[in-house]
Order: sequence, then C-alpha cells, then structure tokens
Amino acid sequence: MVDSDTKKIPTIDGSILEQYRHGMHAPSSPYSMYYVTSMQRMYLPLKRFLDIFFSLLALIVLTVPMILIGILVKTTSKGPVFFKQTRLGQNRQLFTILKFRTMYIEAPPDLATTEFSNAKGYITKLGSFLRRTSLDEIPQFFNVLVGHMSIIGYRPLIFKESEIDLIRYQTGVYYLKPGISGFAQINGRDLVSVEQKAYFDRMYLEQFSLLTDLRILIRTIVYVIRREGVAF
Repeated sequence: MVDSDTKKIPTIDGSILEQYRHGMHAPSSPYSMYYVTSMQRMYLPLKRFLDIFFSLLALIVLTVPMILIGILVKTTSKGPVFFKQTRLGQNRQLFTILKFRTMYIEAPPDLATTEFSNAKGYITKLGSFLRRTSLDEIPQFFNVLVGHMSIIGYRPLIFKESEIDLIRYQTGVYYLKPGISGFAQINGRDLVSVEQKAYFDRMYLEQFSLLTDLRILIRTIVYVIRREGVAF
C-alpha cells in the first residue's frame, strides 16, 4: 500500500532503465508514476540543514585559498574572477551558478564545454589546474548556502542542453535540487554520455538518503584526489 502522504513524480518504466544501463537511447515519452517515500521526504529538511552547515563551514575554512585563487585568476588572464552562468535548478527554475573562471573571456558564454570545437584552446593554464583539482567548483558552496543547490544531487544543466533536460523533466529528476557532486561525477564525470547521466540522475532520485549522500561524498573526495574523469 502506498503512503497517502507521498508525492507523485514521473518515472520511466523498467525497460527504459534497462536501456539506460546499456548506454542506449531511451524513448522520450512513456513513464509511470514514482512515489517519493515518506522517509525520503522526512530526510529533505535534514538534507537542507546539512547543506547549510557544511557549505558555511567550507566557505569559512576555504576563505584563504579562495582569496589566493581569486588573485591568481585575476592576475594571470583578462576577465572577472568568477564565471557566472544561467543553469536549470529544482523544478526547472533558472539560477546563476558560480565558479572560478577557468577560460579566456573569448569563450562562448552559454555552451557546455563538451560542445566546444576546441575546448582546450579556451582554457587558461591556471584554469586547467583548477579543473583537474576541482578547485573551480568551490564558489558553488555559495549556491548551496542560498538554496539554489545541494552538496549532493545532479549537475545543473545549461538551458540549451535540451535532450537531457527533457529526460530529467519526464523522469522527475527536477523534484530535487542539483548538486555539486552526484552519481555521474563518481562514475566517469566528464566522460559519461547523456543517456548515462540520465540514468545516474534517475538512480539518485530513487535512492537519495543520508547514507547515499555520505557514500557519494566520500567517493567524490577520492575521485578528486585521483583526478579521475576530467576531460579538459
């Protein structure tokens, strides 16, 4: 029996998930309803509390490194310290994501890095280091603190990434906030396909919990230390 206090969100059926597992293109329309459990709903306030606590802690601890990185970004190439871009967040609401700028200002502003014809040609020397070490992501703790993002979730899309946007909408992923890290980031990061990203996003929606978030956080730290999955 389904708990009457649960919320319904769209989900794709098992055959489509099986296609995702094999890296195949999934049909864009058929889906049933997935019920977010009461336990998952009860976790959401705790998840938000942990996001606020740890993002604030991270910003305090990383204040000096952030200042140093900001000075280096500003003095080694022309342009602002922060890169700002419009992304799709919870319920497909637009918000401005923050990163340390890793590219020259001539780079196309609203294009995913994977869609660049010569991405490496736009990335600064310092930017390459920041990307490999994921230090460029630190300003996103501000996004977490104000409520645009969560520490763990799915990566927020550029609004032009229509294919995966449609899949996320139809499978209910936008019920949750996007995150700094998630299943896709610990399973290939820049090297996963659109279909694989969609599968990992959907898997997180089904499995999100305190334990799941802790597992992803620990694996993220290991991934960052090993510098795995960085394409540029």
